[in-house]
Amino acid sequence: MVRETNRYFKFDWITIALFLLLVGFGWVNILSASHTGETIDYFNFSQPYGKQLIFIFFTFALIIVLLAIDAKFYERFSSIIYILSLLSLVGLFLFGKNVNGATSWYGIGGMTLQPSEFAKAATALAVAKFVSDLNTDIRRFKDQLKVLLILFIPAFLVLLQNDTGSTLVYAAFIFVLYREGLPKHYLTIGIIVVLLSVLSLKFGATRTSVIASIGILAFYFLNKKHTSIILSFITLICCILVSFGVRFFYQNVLQPHQQDRISLWLRLEKDPVKLKQMRQTFAYNLNESEKAISSGGLTGRGFLEGTRTTGKFVPEQHTDYIFSTVGEEWGFLGSSFVVVLFVLLILRVLHLAELQKSQFSRVYGYSVAAIIFMHFFINIGMVMGIIPTIGIPLPMFSYGGSGLWAFTILLFIFIKLDSNRINEW
Repeated sequence: MVRETNRYFKFDWITIALFLLLVGFGWVNILSASHTGETIDYFNFSQPYGKQLIFIFFTFALIIVLLAIDAKFYERFSSIIYILSLLSLVGLFLFGKNVNGATSWYGIGGMTLQPSEFAKAATALAVAKFVSDLNTDIRRFKDQLKVLLILFIPAFLVLLQNDTGSTLVYAAFIFVLYREGLPKHYLTIGIIVVLLSVLSLKFGATRTSVIASIGILAFYFLNKKHTSIILSFITLICCILVSFGVRFFYQNVLQPHQQDRISLWLRLEKDPVKLKQMRQTFAYNLNESEKAISSGGLTGRGFLEGTRTTGKFVPEQHTDYIFSTVGEEWGFLGSSFVVVLFVLLILRVLHLAELQKSQFSRVYGYSVAAIIFMHFFINIGMVMGIIPTIGIPLPMFSYGGSGLWAFTILLFIFIKLDSNRINEW
């Protein structure tokens, strides 16, 4: 009887502890970013920190449900879960609520629910199910097209809602597929396309094409015995097409505010008057975030002592810019602590994924790590000005019920799958 009871508590408690630390420290910083100087009433549910307590309460209830469900359920019904998530995304075009220019939420009573957050976990289940199927070989082109379709449908639906940040997260699955046998040249091509895109926008398509031509010709003559002239010529044409195509996409497809954000990031604007206007309009959050982080120094100003945080200089600081609160009030040491927590969580999930006995669990584990990493990298990179401003929350840390619950579902499904390995050991 004791042995039967104990098996239900054989979960990876290191992963759970890291999750709880992130949620707890996240709430502390949400409190700092949202309080207005009055006496703190922790149960004031009109304030973000009070609402987040409600979200955390339901998170624990959600964890109990996720861990109580049989692990085989997630694999058996992964396709149905995926289809339901797609329907929830399609439903936004009929019943969605527009917030800040994005139709990404359902209004339910006094709260909102963002299905795109939950779609990531559903897509991870669908990819794991497809890749682990006995008839699937990810090295075959037809199977690569099928898994691309699984990723493309939710990503496209999210993009139509004007939620670019969540769309970019789906690119993380390339690392998952690479682990499962996707030819490495896809990853190489992806890196080259990104590099050509940045160079084309920064220096112009013509200059980039010339640079690419010189590079390819040099590579050909240095490796003439192992390199085909036809393949080199095709590569050169593709590089030129990408260079001019990216420029065309930037100038004719992207919306003005998206162009301005990229322009600020790459320092493309030369007119000082327009540059000043752009910074006031699009870079205000970033500038204030950078000031808040730099003012924290080594140890920070202290809890509830951040002048830029309490002064509300950074808009939406309790959501996408929550890391700036950490930088100001907890300094370099506190910021490093948060980064270390995320790195440890990602590495722990990858370690557990490699220990899985089933391919489904391994692929899903890698998907969890990849999604968390992409959110973590984009959010912190955005707050520090390393990458363009993209609205995306910091997992388990930023304010919001949808994000917290979605990452709870994403992570604890894997913890449940991993518990099977532990119990069978």
